[in-house]
Amino acid sequence: MRGILLAGGTGSRLNRLTRITNKHLLPVYDRSMVEWSVEAMVAAGIDELLIVTGGERVGDFMRMLGDGSSYGLEGLSYAVQENAGGIAEALGLGERFAKGGPIVVMLADNIFEHTFRPTIEAFRANPQGCRLVLSKMDDPTHLSHLGVPEMDEDGRIVRIIEKPEVPPSHFAVTGVYCYASEVFDVVKTLEPSARGELEITDVNNHFIGAGHVAYDVQPGFWGDAGESIPAYQEVGEFVARNGANKP
Repeated sequence: MRGILLAGGTGSRLNRLTRITNKHLLPVYDRSMVEWSVEAMVAAGIDELLIVTGGERVGDFMRMLGDGSSYGLEGLSYAVQENAGGIAEALGLGERFAKGGPIVVMLADNIFEHTFRPTIEAFRANPQGCRLVLSKMDDPTHLSHLGVPEMDEDGRIVRIIEKPEVPPSHFAVTGVYCYASEVFDVVKTLEPSARGELEITDVNNHFIGAGHVAYDVQPGFWGDAGESIPAYQEVGEFVARNGANKP
């Protein structure tokens, strides 16, 4: 199964740190943010990877990562997202790379204490619809800034709500998504949201509505290093003490 790593965006939530660089090139402890996500994909069993980023920074990623061989990749490709059209738009750029097969998508500012390899292996065995990685969180204030699944009494996801005022569960949807090949057809049906972007939550809710969704609850720490300056600092401090992508 191939992987798509999304490393675009303006990084406005980390301004001023991102005035002259892409946020995914910022350091998290002893290496760049994007290197942690590449290593996470490799640890999960992905050896063919596409990185999608903005055109003005693609050369910086190439200088940082090269051909990916030093990270254990068999192949590393790059694609350019010309405008900030949303996560789902960036995903759509990977259709030719996927070659008609299932894919795993990761937002490159996500840091995990433990590998999400069990999720990838479960989806590889049954590559239908989508499979999500959730993280249990107890702080409702934090959850109100994230995508949160609403679940029925049997624990099935009914829908995902972005930034809910009252979170319907104690779980956050992390930035790792496994998709069957038809995800690219779904992306083509999306309409831009109020902020003018194609939203990944709309993709996930499509599969939920079709009854083709599964999920795993990720053990240990998960952090979105691009969420805010305090979150970026928290993630860096955690990784310095505990590491990341562990078995």
